[in-house]
Amino acid sequence: MKKITYLLLLLLPLHTNCSGQAPLSGKISLALNEQWSPTLFLIRPRSLDEVATSFLGQVIDSAKVKPDGSFVFDKLPDSPEPMLLELAVQKKGEQFVNRLNNEDPSTDNYCPIIWKNGLKLKISASMAQFQSSFTIENPSPENVALLKLRDIRQAAFQQFLSKNKDEEHEETKLLEVEAAKLNFQKRLIDFSQQTDQLLPALLAIRWVSPNQDYERIPEFLFSQCQKWQSSHPGHAWVAQLCQKSERKRLPVLIGDKLPEAELPMLAGDTLTLAQLIGKRRLTLLDLWASWCAPCRRENRDFLVPLWEQHHKNGFEIIAYALDASAPAWKKAIEADGAYRWVHASHLRGDDAPLMEALRIQTIPANFLLDSDGKVIAKNLHGEALLKFVAQYLGE
Repeated sequence: MKKITYLLLLLLPLHTNCSGQAPLSGKISLALNEQWSPTLFLIRPRSLDEVATSFLGQVIDSAKVKPDGSFVFDKLPDSPEPMLLELAVQKKGEQFVNRLNNEDPSTDNYCPIIWKNGLKLKISASMAQFQSSFTIENPSPENVALLKLRDIRQAAFQQFLSKNKDEEHEETKLLEVEAAKLNFQKRLIDFSQQTDQLLPALLAIRWVSPNQDYERIPEFLFSQCQKWQSSHPGHAWVAQLCQKSERKRLPVLIGDKLPEAELPMLAGDTLTLAQLIGKRRLTLLDLWASWCAPCRRENRDFLVPLWEQHHKNGFEIIAYALDASAPAWKKAIEADGAYRWVHASHLRGDDAPLMEALRIQTIPANFLLDSDGKVIAKNLHGEALLKFVAQYLGE
């Protein structure tokens, strides 16, 4: 591993501050249990996908932590423009020195920094709480934004844990768990929408979903492309972001019309989505399955009273099921009282053509459509769905 690291380092142009002070230095509080290796690793993500991602970033240098906790990186990459780097620590025996933990911001083993020629980064941190304790002396504006993002992420994650701790193993409460996750993500989303710093915003995008699952928040990804393409049109990572957020790659967005699709109905006929939507004031397209516990709970506790209260005023529900068994599908409809509204299914299980057309993979999911078939809201559940329908219909 060291031979590879040094070879890569030799291939990079390097920058040294002429002032005599190292471009990156500082002091690390060592863990008392001595489970950490006394070495810092400097990692360079070469693409947006490699940001905050284990095993992919390029290790460009390492520095020993001396007994007094001090360390020094004498040379950093030559970079006239801001560059995102990651400083990481590893436990003893770790085979991969570019492993980055994203499980808990209070103990994650790395912290991003922004470097460009002329900066003098002096940092301090605790080895065991590396990301949460990380500080930079007199940080540049870009690094101020990074540290603010780090604090936002940590606070939001603690709130997520407090709301999620009693529900994560109860299948019927998966929607509540997802709501807590979306609330966590919203704090990072708000940061990236408000900041004028590109690299911190791109890091926020990666921290929103380290596994790159943006199915529930595609509008966010699309809007970030629009924002940064306008201000940084030539940046390689912006181009990569915009490639990910092409409309054809994303689920149907708010403001779009649903694609045309023919649906086999429970009654035995086949109708198009446009025929089913008609000119109703508001239509809920609900994606569900008989085997989906939170879907069944939503049917009983929210969709039945919603339909009963608002159907007479122009509200309709179109339910599309990811079932493979017609008897199980029909039994669930009767048991939940969902016979009140219209139902369709290709009875092909997860291989559901409508899901492919909508470019989604996860249920429960729903789309709220106006009289022209345009999506005006998505994935509202429980009380949020009841409130939206009542307000939209003016009731």
